[in-house]
Amino acid sequence: MASSPLDTSRPDRFIAAQALSRAAGAPLLTGNAVELLIDAAVHYQRWLAAIRHARKRVLLENYIIRDDSVGRAFRDALVERALAGVFVAVVCDWVGCLGQSGAAFWKPLREAGGQVRVFNRPQLGRPFGWISRDHRKVLVVDGELGFLSGVCISEKWLGDPSRGVAPWRDTGVALRGPAVAEVEAAFARSWAGTGAPLPRWPAEALHEPPGQVSLRVIATEPSTAGLYRLDQQIAAMARKTLWLTDAYFVGVAPYVQALAAAARDGVDVRLLVPGSSDIPMVAGLSRSGYRPLLKAGVRVFEWNGSMIHAKTAVADGIWARVGSSNLNVASWLGNREIDVAVEDQGFAQQLAEQYETDLGNATEIVLAPRRRLRGERVQRSGEDPAAQLRRAARRPRGGNGSSGRAAASALRLANSVGAVLTDRRVLGDTDISPLVIGTVALTVLAVVAALWPAIIAWPLALLSAWFALNLAVRAWRTRQARQRRRQDDDDAN
Repeated sequence: MASSPLDTSRPDRFIAAQALSRAAGAPLLTGNAVELLIDAAVHYQRWLAAIRHARKRVLLENYIIRDDSVGRAFRDALVERALAGVFVAVVCDWVGCLGQSGAAFWKPLREAGGQVRVFNRPQLGRPFGWISRDHRKVLVVDGELGFLSGVCISEKWLGDPSRGVAPWRDTGVALRGPAVAEVEAAFARSWAGTGAPLPRWPAEALHEPPGQVSLRVIATEPSTAGLYRLDQQIAAMARKTLWLTDAYFVGVAPYVQALAAAARDGVDVRLLVPGSSDIPMVAGLSRSGYRPLLKAGVRVFEWNGSMIHAKTAVADGIWARVGSSNLNVASWLGNREIDVAVEDQGFAQQLAEQYETDLGNATEIVLAPRRRLRGERVQRSGEDPAAQLRRAARRPRGGNGSSGRAAASALRLANSVGAVLTDRRVLGDTDISPLVIGTVALTVLAVVAALWPAIIAWPLALLSAWFALNLAVRAWRTRQARQRRRQDDDDAN
């Protein structure tokens, strides 16, 4: 990648810019101001302030909006703006908000004149439709100020100081300039996918650019894979560094091969992932993919805090990505996601500095056991091993809430002790765990099917009936649509 990301006079840079635009399906937008936001407390403060100062419209799209003190603060701010005559529209995800907030939670906002839509409820005729989720975290105010992030609206992101649980580590951006219109357009597509479209508002006039930053807004939808192609391009183009942070890394073979190829070519490739995750199964899948990365020279680090939920990348000190997309198939191909890819040395340097700060609270994973492991230390500056051990011992271990934190395993604690003594954790045969789990599960299923076939038959019958009903509904709707088209053609003739 060239040292000047905006110099398109050089043929190689022009080709690179064209390739990135085509891969992402998003043009390069100039004249933007971008501010890096770190962790939920800062996000909530800025988001609520923007909502409370809204004069025209507030558009909020978030995967999880929970009925707790944080969620109620946002709902009440939206109610106040709706009562003041501001147009308020909210999109939340059905799966993300399942058990988190419901109709009763949103009733005050609807009564105040605000509109709330739930993305992709289960529907007859779409038996697999529920798999696609709206995983975006977006706020747009007055068409002038936009935010996108990995932060959901929930107390969970703030941690629990009374129990010694640190806040979740997360990242987002605040935007001004032409990029805001792109973010608003992405919200409008999500809104139209759940009902009637948004009203048309006149474009906000920009008398002068609010900044000098160039970026792309990548608003992906199911099966578009724009961000996947972009991530592959960046892995292929990076010359010096490629530093990644991801909450739910499950590397598919082509991307793992791209990272491995970059590392073998001398690029400093690093991957920072959670040491303990709120979704333990994903953490296990993530660890099972460490070995090929480590063998190729990719450095892998696990976060020592309660949870790292950020989704970021920074390459060669001139390119950076922040948003909602994880490095897995669900984000790349299945969900609605939104990210910003920034081509600016100043912003990339900020994100790189934050990355190095984060490594101060992370443990590096290594392949082979040694009696003495030397190299870069990745513990907090000035922190003694005993303090690191105490922090590691009280980290929440997977799950969601107190029950997950109570399920910490002795093996993970032993690994934490070893990490304290060496500042590195040796990678064991973690790739065996998914195979063992699969073997046990299938064995149990086989035994149950052999001894008590009715236990298997009844669920299978219900599942078959469910799919038969959905296929019948889809066939009827298709037939009705075809008849309407024929009628329209006859009327036109």
